[in-house]
Amino acid sequence: MPVTITAESPDTLDGRQIIEELDDEIGPMYPRESQHGYSIEQLISEHVAFFVIRVDGQLAGCGGVQLYGNEYGELKRMYVRPAFRGMGLARSLIDRLTEHARAEGVTTLRLETGIHQYAAIHLYSRMGFVEIPPFGSYQVDPLSVFYQRRT
Repeated sequence: MPVTITAESPDTLDGRQIIEELDDEIGPMYPRESQHGYSIEQLISEHVAFFVIRVDGQLAGCGGVQLYGNEYGELKRMYVRPAFRGMGLARSLIDRLTEHARAEGVTTLRLETGIHQYAAIHLYSRMGFVEIPPFGSYQVDPLSVFYQRRT
């Protein structure tokens, strides 16, 4: 099964579809004020490098990284469709986002995720991310957890 990860605009048909699925899955878990995912328009206006992963040509997931100069990159909109989970795709996406950040001279990755994203939290911990306080414009939120790692 060939796996491809390509940089794409989030406003493509596949980009819109995968982000809509992500929002449909996450949305009911958290109140609006605890949802920090960018809209498609924000991904574009904030110059988030957005990637789509496919398995045998089938849309399987997405992820992005927003660079804050050389200070850090923030992982955004990480998602793998349920049918493709357990295949190491999220790890592959994070590796690709890390490569992108490194190529731009960024040596630190950060992220915010919800406390109910158990599989994501476990993956981030296994990949060397450590919990940190809120960063950037984030505020303390009992439904959020923040992580960082060196690339």
